[in-house]
Amino acid sequence: MFNIVLVCPRIPQNTGSIGRMCFNAGFKLHIIKPCVFDLSQRAVRRAGLDYWDKLEPVVWENLEAFLASHLDEKERFFFATTKSKKPYFEASFRVGDFLFFGSESYGLPLDLMGLNPQNAITIPMRPCGRSLNLATSVGIISYEALRQNFSPSFYFGSGK
Repeated sequence: MFNIVLVCPRIPQNTGSIGRMCFNAGFKLHIIKPCVFDLSQRAVRRAGLDYWDKLEPVVWENLEAFLASHLDEKERFFFATTKSKKPYFEASFRVGDFLFFGSESYGLPLDLMGLNPQNAITIPMRPCGRSLNLATSVGIISYEALRQNFSPSFYFGSGK
């Protein structure tokens, strides 16, 4: 299972869509506060459909609390950012990795990315583009991690 980590998300519909994707992909969703919305908001649940109740996201009060619990795994932290020149498809993902995504307005904190700077990855875009939608970005990178570690029996059953 991969871990999707949203650091201070700001748009409830994105968070709901990401939750829906995490449930269907079998990924664990971590949400790091502060959020500018309540996770029980209708917009989150509407975008997450009926998957939101089954998802069981882990909500952290702040980044420090998350890191206190997972800092020993920092070698497997990957940071999606526009501040990197390393395309996400050049990263080697393993099951259990943590894929970090920043808020729609501010991205990820530089000191966080400093924990493992060689794992800062980006989605290639034209020079005139600033960024992609957060839910789109999470989907692109998450499914590359899944592609690299795909287990047909997990997703399609044993065929019996």
